[in-house]
Amino acid sequence: MNTALTPPRCLVLRLAAPLQSWGGPSRFNRRDTMPEPTKGGIVGLLAAAQGRRRQDPIEDLLGLSLGVRTDRPGSLLRDYHTASNLDGSPLPSAQTNNRGRQKATSPAKNTYVTTRYYLQDAVFVAAVHGPLELLGALTAALANPRFPLALGRRSCPPTQPLVLPYTGPDKPLWPGTLTEVLQAVPRQGGRLGGRRPLAATIDDPAGDEVRIDVPRTFDPKNRSYATRTVRNIWVDPPSDAPAEASPDDHDPFALTY
Repeated sequence: MNTALTPPRCLVLRLAAPLQSWGGPSRFNRRDTMPEPTKGGIVGLLAAAQGRRRQDPIEDLLGLSLGVRTDRPGSLLRDYHTASNLDGSPLPSAQTNNRGRQKATSPAKNTYVTTRYYLQDAVFVAAVHGPLELLGALTAALANPRFPLALGRRSCPPTQPLVLPYTGPDKPLWPGTLTEVLQAVPRQGGRLGGRRPLAATIDDPAGDEVRIDVPRTFDPKNRSYATRTVRNIWVDPPSDAPAEASPDDHDPFALTY
């Protein structure tokens, strides 16, 4: 077979849930969310599906190209969050003593107040392009994940279907480039997503926007991020919403939209 004539293929994910949170550069007591899924978050989801642990290599996953389409942006939710010890003792600090144990806060702090942000009722479509063998292995892993899957945070499990196959189990991968696939996959936002053109971002070395969301490793002791460049586009995919659907007929906890 002449591989030069073989069209590119993409694995397509539907990222929808009551809550999602795609971490940005924020740390400590304030945890923001980006307005769309990050590459690190999607790579983490794929790694979890394959059962990779945090110290395992992920270079093959980092080589995947990503395109994300915003079918429904959702709305921003602010969570007022506190943490304290059950026995009322002071909380530990980030510093450790010579035995490697965390020191108590000084002055003593009995409650941490943190602010966490989520996207509620959002829907995204992600197209992942890479070697066919790797895409096939990822498709199989997503159907039978080794670790629980989440949309950015462990408290945000995805609704189903997570994988959008091209024609079914026999042909799960979509033919075409990232742009072509994001243009071809039917809208997933339902009537609340509207019929307007949809914003999308595509990995592109010649892109004009830089994002710092490519993890070099998920090892918590050696966490750092690299950059990637993306290109912003508009697509107008077909709609698969039934004609008889009511604008009020919507349940964010439903398995399908």
